[in-house]
Amino acid sequence: MAAHEGERRESEKANHRTEEDGSSNLGSEISRDVEQGDALPPNEEKITPRASLELTRTVSTALSRVTTRMTNRHIVDPGPPPGTELTICKDGGVKAWTQVAMGWIVIVTTWGYLNSFGVFQTYYTSELAIDQSTVSWIGSIQLWLIFIISTFSGRALDAGLFIPTFILGSFFQVLGIFMNSLCKEFWQILLAQGLCTGIGSGILFTPSLGLITTYFSKKRGLAVAIVTTGNSLGGAIYPVIVRQLLPKIGFAWTVRVIGFMNLACLCIGLAFMRPRLPPRKTGPLVEWRAFTEVPYALAVVGMTLVFGGLFFVYYYITSYAFDILGMSYASSANILILFNAIGIPARLFTGIIADRLTGPLNAIILLIAINALCAFTWLAVRSVAGMYVETAIYGIAAGAFQCLFPTTITSLHDDVSKNGIRMGMAFSVFSFAGLLGPPVGGQLLETNGGGRGGYVSALVGVGVATAVGTGLLCVARVKKVGWGLGTKC
Repeated sequence: MAAHEGERRESEKANHRTEEDGSSNLGSEISRDVEQGDALPPNEEKITPRASLELTRTVSTALSRVTTRMTNRHIVDPGPPPGTELTICKDGGVKAWTQVAMGWIVIVTTWGYLNSFGVFQTYYTSELAIDQSTVSWIGSIQLWLIFIISTFSGRALDAGLFIPTFILGSFFQVLGIFMNSLCKEFWQILLAQGLCTGIGSGILFTPSLGLITTYFSKKRGLAVAIVTTGNSLGGAIYPVIVRQLLPKIGFAWTVRVIGFMNLACLCIGLAFMRPRLPPRKTGPLVEWRAFTEVPYALAVVGMTLVFGGLFFVYYYITSYAFDILGMSYASSANILILFNAIGIPARLFTGIIADRLTGPLNAIILLIAINALCAFTWLAVRSVAGMYVETAIYGIAAGAFQCLFPTTITSLHDDVSKNGIRMGMAFSVFSFAGLLGPPVGGQLLETNGGGRGGYVSALVGVGVATAVGTGLLCVARVKKVGWGLGTKC
């Protein structure tokens, strides 16, 4: 009996030691978790040494959930654009607006130079004795390269390679301009101004514009509108330079002056432009899934049709004034200058209205419809005065449209880190409109008896293509936000 009682006492002592060891281990785990920041809720009861197994499991589950929440704290949202804390500008900041100024310079040297091709088109046609459709391939290849290379250069921005990309693009762009000053034959000009300059401009354009969009949220439309005024101003400045210097110093040195100007501008841009977002090293070169998004796909196709007609206008408006209306070379150059320059205030006001009132998609649909109307009203122009009126109205609509299409593309998705690749994909599709639009338009000039009749054929084609593009953008809007006319988008 005594022996049995002794065994029972030894068994109780062993069980007591086991419970104490378990409680000690649990207490140690809780202490370590508390030291790591996983404190128990304030109302949690104190765990006694004789806590049951069920209670132990409950505490363990609670601690696990707390730990999970705390380990997820390393996922940091990039937050609003830098400078939002500044009272001087609640959407951007000093650095952001500096990027806008530098981006404006880049657009002057790339798109501004391209938009001035009409003045070269008229000069090459008269001096080289080549038909207009053939000459237009120079500008078309340049335009095609600007757009198609955007697929690659846009991804370079996302990957954190903005600076080397900018340097490479500047080199090709300036090299092409200086080589163009040495050209005597059509094929040489095609390689220099069409190929080399187009490659450089394409490398520069999308990373610079995509960088701007990452610095703004509510004022993104205004920022892009300011940047794209460089498109219009450059398209006005370069024809003035050509018109003033060509009779005095000849073609070669006129082009060299342009080359030195672009070199200085691009060096300034390189000194100040810096990306905001961290590199996004992963991801495909092309996000094919984007084309399955109906609003994005319809917007891209619709704008492609618009660009095909719009660049016919840029290339041939000077020739129309020179060949059909009998204006002098200097006066016909003024038409192109007006077409580009009048778009500057239009771009600014359009950006403000799109930001505050309508949204980019609503605004761009209206502007494309006006572009289509202008193509048809051009058919009625018979005088120099009428040409100036038509040019002014068309220039406002065209300039306003071009300031909004980048913002519209980026507004169709919510991930700003993909702005570069999404715009690059869209621009690569637009490139084929730029490649084929002006030459096809040039071929249409030979139909319907040529002369004015040829322009009737070409302008009807421009108007129809632009009208179809308007319809596709309308469908994209419905797919995006529905039928409500008052919805901002």
